Amino acid sequence: MIRGHLLKEIEVILAAGDEPLESGQVKNKKLYYQQQKDRAGINLSGGILAAIGNTPLIRLGNLFRNSGFEVYAKMELLNPGGSAKDRPALRMIQEAWKAGEIGPGTSIIESSSGNMAISLAMICKYLGMRFISVVDPRTTGTNLQILKALDAKIDVVAEPDPDTGEFLPARLKRVQQLLAELPGSCWLNQYGNPNNYLSHYHTTMKEIVTALDRIDYLFCSVSTCGTIRGLAEYARDHGLKTRIVAVDAEGSAIFGGNKSRRRFPGLGAGIVPPFCRTYLIDRIVHVTDSEIVAGCRALAQNESVLAGASSGGIIAAVKHMEQEIAPGSVCGVIVHDKGERYLDTVYSDSWVQNQFGHSER
Repeated sequence: MIRGHLLKEIEVILAAGDEPLESGQVKNKKLYYQQQKDRAGINLSGGILAAIGNTPLIRLGNLFRNSGFEVYAKMELLNPGGSAKDRPALRMIQEAWKAGEIGPGTSIIESSSGNMAISLAMICKYLGMRFISVVDPRTTGTNLQILKALDAKIDVVAEPDPDTGEFLPARLKRVQQLLAELPGSCWLNQYGNPNNYLSHYHTTMKEIVTALDRIDYLFCSVSTCGTIRGLAEYARDHGLKTRIVAVDAEGSAIFGGNKSRRRFPGLGAGIVPPFCRTYLIDRIVHVTDSEIVAGCRALAQNESVLAGASSGGIIAAVKHMEQEIAPGSVCGVIVHDKGERYLDTVYSDSWVQNQFGHSER
């Protein structure tokens, strides 16, 4: 895939494995990488990739002990890359690889605030591909360190888009520049690639339904809306009576709110994502940054689960709805990512004091 699209009619160039190519040349009609034999023997679901998915579902019996309903947490933070993004990252790469669009030597480029970048960096490194992550100044130092440890190249967009004031359009513009500059590069496009939400359709929701006799409410945080769309479409297509609850950050524009400051990447967005399907959602709950911190810390203190910001938002959303959830109901929540990536924010007393003027202990 060159410059974001598949080349269908170009000259086939046969070259030795160590022979350099001139800019713009490729070795076959589909992309720029070493001879076809380089793909032989590479297992797209082997090694560390075999550990993606089939995460445990645990009951949060302490935090909601007196609620009258049961809450089960899908522990996506136990994926090897530390988040639910491992699933769509793997499926997007597998499908592009099978189609002959990428292979050993391809440069994968993606715009990501953290978790998707880490997942792609892990998978690309295993499969012998280069990964370039386009980030902005809000990306945490911890995530940058993880990306560097996985040999990813980091490309920082320092200024937001002048028209919208948002970093996402600026990051996407930079992705297009890199695609034009780098022969053999490929943008998987997590924002528009259907394999993003299909990964959750075919794996995450199926695993939840298999583990539970029924699920009355399912709480899911939103950002690209890939996760919630996959979960919700599965529920619809299989005739489930599950009520889908979208958890969004105050200040997010996803459901028509007024854009304002959001302290945590990965929850909310400054635009309406292409995957957003409001008609699939039964309830929308907005949570504040302070509630997110409180939810994270309650999860850690009551269940010994150290989770990231979006999971704290989900706990806060369940608390918001506690009085309207019927006794005996079964609720599912998606615990999206690890809390270690938020030690200098959510779990830092000094940071919380500085941001909110109070402690969350």
